[in-house]
Amino acid sequence: MDLDFLIAILPQALLDGLILGFMYALIALGYTMVYGVLEFINFAHSEIFIVGAFVGVESLLALQATGALEALPWPLVLLLVLAAGMIVSGLLAVTVERVAYRPLRHAPRLIPLISAIGVSFFLQDFIRFIESIWRNAFNLVYPSIEALDHRFEITTRVDVSVKSLVVIAAALGMLGILHVVVHRTKVGTAMRAVAEDQTAASLMGVNINVIISLTFLIGGAMGGAAGVLFGIQYGLINPYSGFIPGIKAFTAAVLGGIGNIPGAMLGGLVLGFLEALAASYLSTLTGGAFGAEYKDIFAFSVLILILIFRPRGLLGEVVRERA
Repeated sequence: MDLDFLIAILPQALLDGLILGFMYALIALGYTMVYGVLEFINFAHSEIFIVGAFVGVESLLALQATGALEALPWPLVLLLVLAAGMIVSGLLAVTVERVAYRPLRHAPRLIPLISAIGVSFFLQDFIRFIESIWRNAFNLVYPSIEALDHRFEITTRVDVSVKSLVVIAAALGMLGILHVVVHRTKVGTAMRAVAEDQTAASLMGVNINVIISLTFLIGGAMGGAAGVLFGIQYGLINPYSGFIPGIKAFTAAVLGGIGNIPGAMLGGLVLGFLEALAASYLSTLTGGAFGAEYKDIFAFSVLILILIFRPRGLLGEVVRERA
């Protein structure tokens, strides 16, 4: 085993883990927003996330067809595509809540969970149906934005692309915005009041349905932004691309402390680092017996261990926080 080689690839592995971790964290924010208010896992969030990715690729293809993709500055293109993905995914999340979850709000907990899984499967096939009619294609490739593909060489073995830096900046920016919204605005105060006690919040004049819809809107918008950035980062999407990242983001949310917004970020980073290190070192350390494809085992192994030894997560589960 070449120790010098293992040490040499460590910086790039850590950088890859950082980027992957922030991607998981972006998706996990949607899970943790909804759970923090309703104590409900929206398993359709992974499909809401991938809808954002499809809106992003369709927006870029439309801009490319009109020539605007090359004519407009890339930051403006990115903002337009992100806005489109966030709006559509946010509105989709509100629609799903109104149609599939609200009528079951007071049902036993298992019933809304089954409904969420059903919505997840429905959205997967609905996306496939729409794309098969519109483009007669299962996989879609994101148009390249040349400026985002530019890479900065940090050392001879470590480099980073502009799009990776955009993912990191977007994740940090969204975490900051969510913190301000939840803790510094009247809407955030209402959300925390609803999370604390829906009946008492209603008696104080809070419109419960509006606040819950706003929670789904914000969570869905975060998922839509993550979908666009996912597509830009990895380049290829299909209707089922959201399932595995969504499950891993849920794992990240549980790892950090479900309902805890900083915990979702921490959980995503920890999971990203674990996967990147596994992908880089498993084959070398096991003499080729296990390759990078086994990195997915780590996500679910971590989830099992956390549920056994620290079920409230690394930063603790925050569900009922006083307003």
